[in-house]
Amino acid sequence: MGSIAINHIGFLTPGNYRADDPLSGFEKTLKLLEYGEELGFQSAWARQRHLEPGISSATAFLAAATQRTSRIQLGTAVIPIGYESPYRLAEDLSTVDVLSRGRLNVGLSAGRPLHADLIAPLVFDGDWENYDFSHERVLRFVGNLKSNPIGDETTFIKTPFGPQRPRLQPYAKGLTDRIWYGGGSLRSAGWAGRNGFNLLIGNVTTGEETDDFFVAQSRQLTAYREAGGAGRRVALGRVIVPTDSADVQTRKRYLDYAAGRNERTLTPQGERRTLYARDIVGTSGEILERLFADPILPHVSELRLELPYEFEDAEYRQIIHDFATLVARRLGWINDANRQKRTA
Repeated sequence: MGSIAINHIGFLTPGNYRADDPLSGFEKTLKLLEYGEELGFQSAWARQRHLEPGISSATAFLAAATQRTSRIQLGTAVIPIGYESPYRLAEDLSTVDVLSRGRLNVGLSAGRPLHADLIAPLVFDGDWENYDFSHERVLRFVGNLKSNPIGDETTFIKTPFGPQRPRLQPYAKGLTDRIWYGGGSLRSAGWAGRNGFNLLIGNVTTGEETDDFFVAQSRQLTAYREAGGAGRRVALGRVIVPTDSADVQTRKRYLDYAAGRNERTLTPQGERRTLYARDIVGTSGEILERLFADPILPHVSELRLELPYEFEDAEYRQIIHDFATLVARRLGWINDANRQKRTA
């Protein structure tokens, strides 16, 4: 097994809130991003969840986050593009990237999106069952981000500023290099590699000819790099919950949480043979022992701490604090603030 050298750490927040008080939840999550920046995290990612008391519009939420942070990269993990207009989404995310001064990372997924039977009739006109949910929607979105002129060289539109060649505005330079695909199968990993996208992999994947989570994920990473992703970024996500500075009651809550989810890690789940990695819960020493045994970690340089859905704001703050101060540095990570001081 190779050595571990993590040079980028991020965290993924579920953005929970009470259904009767979403503002309070949004505010706590924004402050969590600010706190993560103070701790030196290089990226903060927002889950996009529909029909739940969480962030249903990562674009709108991260627009607010651009005005509350100054250094940390901001990301979506992930936007199901099936519900989105590839053109309008490109306009919105380009705007967010400009507001962030080039800190946005866009994570996407294709395929029939979750809850389609409920949401799709509200989103689409006509026969949505035959709608295009394929990877082609991602390619159309990325093509729009390039802001190439629409029409031919004779096509102009009238504007208050005089005749203009029509193109998507604003143009966010460099954003197309910060597109990520959420890969969880050999097909999706290979497709991401062939099309030049960065790769998001996490603690959920598909078992293809194996019941072993790590074997499946290793094969996907190999497929991605062999297909053309060898020089691109890969961010590995794991559910990691340090207990070091938690009180006794909170530690028990964390351990009970992990124990309640362990059964799903024992065998493939459902028709798609979904495989889950075990949650990594314990003291920093116990967590490091598990991470040093993770066969995927030596093959990536970016690690994303995935925060569980069910916890409270104070617990999230304790988790990311302990991770940054007690775990990440042992993996080779240098605090981002200290890194800047060294290069100043």
